[in-house]
Amino acid sequence: MEASIARAHSMDFDALRQSTLAFVEVHKAWTPLIAGLLAFGESVAFLSLLVPATVILLGIGALIGASDIAFWPVVTAAAIGAALGDWLSYEFGRYYKEGAKNFWPMSRYPEPTRRAEDFLRRWGAGAVAIGRFFGPVRAVIPLIAGIFGVDRIPFQIANVLSAAVWAFVLLAPGAGLISWFQG
Repeated sequence: MEASIARAHSMDFDALRQSTLAFVEVHKAWTPLIAGLLAFGESVAFLSLLVPATVILLGIGALIGASDIAFWPVVTAAAIGAALGDWLSYEFGRYYKEGAKNFWPMSRYPEPTRRAEDFLRRWGAGAVAIGRFFGPVRAVIPLIAGIFGVDRIPFQIANVLSAAVWAFVLLAPGAGLISWFQG
């Protein structure tokens, strides 16, 4: 039964991916907003489990490379969306403190939560920047940073800088910028 649920869930994500990319292809002017919203959803703790944004953003990068969609507005919007999503997760953690761990999915998966805490203890605010590039912990690290009371300024520096790099790294290959830099 779990396998059939997983297949249905996978088909839903695939349908969402296909319809989003089809929409972007037809409505190119909306691409920055869509990229920003996807990056936001990908970066908010809990919501990130429901938003298959990474795959869609990679597809948007490919659409940029195959069409006349401007690259930098999309990167900027994705970076802003990712930074805002992490900031929201951070503030949620600061507000609820240890009580945030009682919310799903943290309450059901204490071991990954513990690993994220250990990672944050080891790297401090730098864990936010490093964690952004690792899918399973991407949205949890800012939440844990808020729970631990990491200072806002170091958090935001790591958050904003890593969001900008993440958005570029995610979109540039499909947009063809790697070959542009090489040639």
